[in-house]
Parts: sequence; C-alpha cells; structure tokens
Amino acid sequence: MERRIRVLIVDDSAVVRQTLASILSSDPEIEVMLPASDPYVAAQRISQQVPDVITLDVEMPRMDGLTFLRKLMHQHPIPVVMCSSLTPEGSQSALKALEYGAVEIIRKPVVGTRQFLEEARVRICDVVKAAAGVRVKAVPLRKFDVAPKLTADAVLTRPSSRAMIETTEKVVVVGASTGGTEALRVLLEALPSDAPGILVVQHMPENFTAAFAQRLDSLCHISVKEAQNNDTLIRGRALIAPGNHHALLKRSGARYYVEIKGGPLVSRHRPSVDVLFRSAATYAGRNCVGVILTGMGDDGARGMLEIKEAGGINIAQNEASCVVFGMPKEAIKLGGVDRVLPLDKIAQEILNLT
Repeated sequence: MERRIRVLIVDDSAVVRQTLASILSSDPEIEVMLPASDPYVAAQRISQQVPDVITLDVEMPRMDGLTFLRKLMHQHPIPVVMCSSLTPEGSQSALKALEYGAVEIIRKPVVGTRQFLEEARVRICDVVKAAAGVRVKAVPLRKFDVAPKLTADAVLTRPSSRAMIETTEKVVVVGASTGGTEALRVLLEALPSDAPGILVVQHMPENFTAAFAQRLDSLCHISVKEAQNNDTLIRGRALIAPGNHHALLKRSGARYYVEIKGGPLVSRHRPSVDVLFRSAATYAGRNCVGVILTGMGDDGARGMLEIKEAGGINIAQNEASCVVFGMPKEAIKLGGVDRVLPLDKIAQEILNLT
C-alpha cells in the first residue's frame, strides 16, 4: 500500500482548520497532520515531520502567509496551496503568492448547500493531490465516492450538423490548470498586439480570475480581461473565463463572442476546458487553434479531439516544461494533439498557424 499524502493545514481560523481537515480526511489517499494556527506553529510541525503539501492562509497573526511562504520556499521548498477568501484583497495576495512559488489557489471552504460542499471537496482534494506531485524548487529571496464525472454533454450537446456561414477569422482557445497561471503569463506575454483573439479557461476559484486578468493585462502587449457574457473575441484581446462559470465560444455571422453560463461540474471543473473546446469545435472548427497547458487530470482531452475532428489544429505543452503533465498527457494519449512543444515555443507556433 502506497503511503498517503501528508498535508499540513495552516490557518488561524479553527473553523476553517476543522472544515479543511474533514474535507481532506475524507479522501483515503490523504493524511491530515496536526494543523497549525500560524506560521510559527507550522515551523515547529515541519521540524518534527515534513509534510508533502501545505495549505496556507493568506492573512494570519504574528506572520502573514506571504512572508512565511517566501521564507519556506527559500529555505525548505514544499508544495504550497494558498487558501484564500473571496475578497479583492485576498485575490491579489493569493496571486502574489503564485509568484512566490505557491502551486495553486483554493477558496476557503464555507458552509453551504450539500452540492456546494461536495463540489468544494472534490476540487480541494484534487488540488492537494496534484500539488503533491509538483517538483518545487528553492526560490531565491526576492478513491472515494463522488458525484458522477460529467462530460461536456452536460452543458453543450454535440451538433448534428456543422453547416455554418464561412469565415476565415482564426481564434485560439486555451486550457490550463495546476501551474497554469505562470504558463499563461509566459504564453500571453510573448504574443504581439495584433495576435488572434484568445479565450482561456484556467481552473481558478470565483473572484480570483478578475484579479488574474488584470495582472496579465498589465504585463502583456495584448489586452486581457475577465470574460463577460456576450464579449466579442477580437484580435489583440485575450478573455479569461470567470471562476465558477463555464465559458463557451459562440458565433453570429463572422463575429465570435463568449457565452458565460452555469451548469454542473464537467470533468470535475467549472469552468471546464472540455466545454470550451467543444464549443470551439462547433462554432470555429477548422479556424480554431487549441492549446492545452500544464494541469492535473484529463479536462480538455475529449474537447481537443473534437477540435481536431472538426479540422482545427492543436498544441500541447511538453512534459519538461509542465508543472503537472496530466492534462497534456491525456490529450496526447487520446489522439487530439498535432504538436507537442516547450512552453516558450507555443506563442510562435500560434502565430504561424493563424
């Protein structure tokens, strides 16, 4: 029997510690260590037993999460998942934590409906297990019962016919998960101001995507914003799907636009890459370039095959440049990928194809 993943929860809220411990303990692959109420207690725990993954609050007394993260990643790198509340300040701090070496962001679990708590449980356990497989580097200072795993059919059925008004305008759809925030920065920063329109699904909690888009917008030649319903996809713009909502590419005549909608988790996610890719296969077809980046699981693999079957071209990030090679690997295995490239070569290939 393989050793379970040891997780250290660091949060000043006893309620959050208890709730997270309950969620993580429900997964037989995870072992929850004695939690810590602040970074000083966490340091003592780590000196006694090194965890495989740490969940870390942003705001805490005595030492804030960002300061602790920077010290930890410099002295003793361990995969860290930031646990933040749904506030603008929390979102900005959590995104800053990704720059400091954190692997992923999860939203603090709150009391809600049974369905909400179950969705949160699946997401949190998946993120922690993905984090355990990440190879973290020192940063210089500066199986349990779950709801059925749904496919894109739950949100958008496959079309019976692909007859549409012809258009030559190319569009790019991108899917990413664990490690994707940094991968997307590298990809989008490399694109010129007249790059084709891009629609992105990055697995990220609600309210964090707006801050993420704003950060990218400040760094890139293209404009970047969180997608809103009916936004037009135009050259020189990338749209980021809002957390907790599916994003679909649609078309009216020659105009591509975005539909934002609810619906169940698809491939365990909302937004789902499979939903985005199916919509792109349906409404863009051979004018679509699909890109799948680092991430755990198989979200996007089926949708990428549908893009290929519709005549589009697909690119996957290679294993060496991925934080987690899960999503690209599954898409390659299913036969939907045309090119496998290092992250720093993908932007140029997009331009070559469009």
